[in-house]
Amino acid sequence: MDCKIRPWRLEDASCLSEALNNKKIHDNLRDGLPFPYTVSDAQEYIMAMLNSDIDRTYAFAVTIDDKVVGSIGVFRKDNIHFRTAELGYYIAESYWGQGAGTSAVKQACRYIFDNTDIIRIYAEPFVDNIASCRILEKSGFVCEGVLRKNAVKNGKIIDMKMYSLIEEKD
Repeated sequence: MDCKIRPWRLEDASCLSEALNNKKIHDNLRDGLPFPYTVSDAQEYIMAMLNSDIDRTYAFAVTIDDKVVGSIGVFRKDNIHFRTAELGYYIAESYWGQGAGTSAVKQACRYIFDNTDIIRIYAEPFVDNIASCRILEKSGFVCEGVLRKNAVKNGKIIDMKMYSLIEEKD
């Protein structure tokens, strides 16, 4: 799968809305995203990413043939964790199982390690999101453990896994 990550463009809103307007995807993301997810919602998100602090938020469109098929972001933490960042992503359902997620994660992490002083990237997928866990593992992340009863999603108390990728910088 020849997927690429690139900065967001406002004209991506329609494709973003189409990709994210899926309950299966929403069920594996944190709350806060509207459902259904409209073009207006997508425009608002893209504008927020384009106007975000470029030293704290690294947000990319995941594309195939320059068409948006997902989203990936790396978000720097603060205080004593200022060299740590959290990774989040999703891929449109029609592209699941084709390597786009793994490719996007590898590209985003390489970008972060090559262009910032961040040394640790972590992700916290829901424990039953096996596909996301597999993407992280194939991208070199190590499972550090299970965060028991760590979230409430769709009215259920659920466990999450803690994955991390460490860059050994000189």
